[in-house]
Amino acid sequence: MPVAKILLFYRFAPVADPEAVRLWQRDLCESLGLRGRILVSEHGINGTLGGEMGALKRWRRKFHDYEPFRDADLKWSDGTGLDADGLSLDFPKLSVKVRDEVVSFGAPGELRVDDDGVVGGGTRLDPEQLHALVAERGDEVAFFDGRNAFEAEIGRFRGAIVPDATTTRDFVELLDSGAYDHLKGRPVVTYCTGGIRCEVLSSLMANRGFGEVYQLDGGIVRYGERYGDDGLWDGSLYVFDGRGAVRFSDRAEVLGRCAGCGTPTDRVANCTDAACRTRVVACASCDPVACPEHATARAASAIPARAAQEVAR
Repeated sequence: MPVAKILLFYRFAPVADPEAVRLWQRDLCESLGLRGRILVSEHGINGTLGGEMGALKRWRRKFHDYEPFRDADLKWSDGTGLDADGLSLDFPKLSVKVRDEVVSFGAPGELRVDDDGVVGGGTRLDPEQLHALVAERGDEVAFFDGRNAFEAEIGRFRGAIVPDATTTRDFVELLDSGAYDHLKGRPVVTYCTGGIRCEVLSSLMANRGFGEVYQLDGGIVRYGERYGDDGLWDGSLYVFDGRGAVRFSDRAEVLGRCAGCGTPTDRVANCTDAACRTRVVACASCDPVACPEHATARAASAIPARAAQEVAR
């Protein structure tokens, strides 16, 4: 029976012709019946693909044949399933694009890469090394969430600092504001879903005078594979595909609270405003729910309406 899988991957390396890589990846994925999202830039590649396991393995062989991507780290997880045509149910289509950045921090000119990856990034820590650092330095260690704030609502490292970031582009402004300068004398461990965002973020922090910066190698995904819910992680992991969120065990704590009714949930949905791109924690009964900004705006607009009704009475 065909098995549905999802591959999460990225690689920072100089890419001489991003458009040629885009066309190669588009044609390769289409020929193998794979769906998902891939971004290519002069700094490397970032993507998530879903499909039948055999097709993904064939894609992996071709991908690793390309010298700049030979050492790319790939992370496997279970997909939801396949449709009648053998296509992933976790992605509606295939999208392969060229961008200035493979992670949109809004600072393409600041990022430097060579054949070994990002230049000037934080020291890599595998899950065991992370535990060793915490054992040695205790509460001095600051976990710094490199994801959008809504992702941390359903899962995060215990005691983590969660910046008020709506999009990844907010991090540069937040760092430049000095809001986290008090961390410059402490060991800071940046983390994110699969490792790519914290790899860039750690370099941005190092460039701004953070003297002891680390990055969780392989991100939360790799940490969860090793420790599940028996380590320093609490809750569920938000993922950018049809699964919405994944749990590392059946003992995972439900940290999220529905914005509508407060019920514990790790479900995330779009804001009710069609033009808004904010994601909101919302249970199935309350979905759709307005984000805080639009909820406040609606409440404010409702006050004059209620006042008019009182006058009419």
